[in-house]
Amino acid sequence: MNAQQELDYNRIAEAIEYIRNNFKAQPTLDQIADNVHLSPFHFQRLFSEWAGTTPKKFLQYISIGHAKTLLKDKQATLFDAAFETGLSGTGRLHDLFVKIEGMTPAEYKHGGKSLIINYRFANSPFGNLIVASTSKGVCYMAFYVDKTNAIIDLKGKFPNAEFQQKSDSIQQNALSIFQNDWSKLGDIKLHLKGTDFQLKVWETLLKIPMGRLSSYGNIAEQLGNPNASRAVGTAIGSNPVAFLIPCHRVIQSSGNTGGYMWGSTRKTAIIGWEIAKTKMIEE
Repeated sequence: MNAQQELDYNRIAEAIEYIRNNFKAQPTLDQIADNVHLSPFHFQRLFSEWAGTTPKKFLQYISIGHAKTLLKDKQATLFDAAFETGLSGTGRLHDLFVKIEGMTPAEYKHGGKSLIINYRFANSPFGNLIVASTSKGVCYMAFYVDKTNAIIDLKGKFPNAEFQQKSDSIQQNALSIFQNDWSKLGDIKLHLKGTDFQLKVWETLLKIPMGRLSSYGNIAEQLGNPNASRAVGTAIGSNPVAFLIPCHRVIQSSGNTGGYMWGSTRKTAIIGWEIAKTKMIEE
């Protein structure tokens, strides 16, 4: 992400935070633009370029009322049902072809010993990313602010692995999800370190379609243990792969967006962006 892109994202993030805090008042375009010190014309153009929709529609997409509407409909989670928005004829959703492979017990127990992990830095519509991969798939992806700390966090996940800063096709295929044309994407493979329960939770998250939301309770029910909401929340909080495993699509049953490892404003931004993209394809 270059300096101008970072400035633009920060402005959009600031606008989203303002919308989150004031959505009940349904702020006007002029009010939101004034809050980020831009003219209404410039702000509308910048926002539409970033989100693919107008600030007014985006406000509707991320409002608490919208979240509650999605959660009231049991089909909104669509864990076992087909996605009914017509996207299948237009483009492929990454949820349908992200494949998880768990690490072997030895790899898990010994902190990635014998693994060679490539990593690179990249940018996305939601900020800078570090993405890492083994020969089997992406093992880590996270938003970051400081590169040094990003590397420290990565190595802390696999203390005994061998690391090299190197780009590869596995990483590039995964990062292509941020492009507009998903029809050319191949399978995105993940190679994850987690307990059996964590892997089940992460696999369940992949079944929440883009533009839809679920709750911690709904996911616990899908796992056959409706009383495990807290354990589900802990597993979601341990998600090692930002965006590709869509923990951002899980919100509280009240309709509040809830926490997010990489910041609640970024979570709201991703939710709104995905809903906007879905609506664009539907239309």
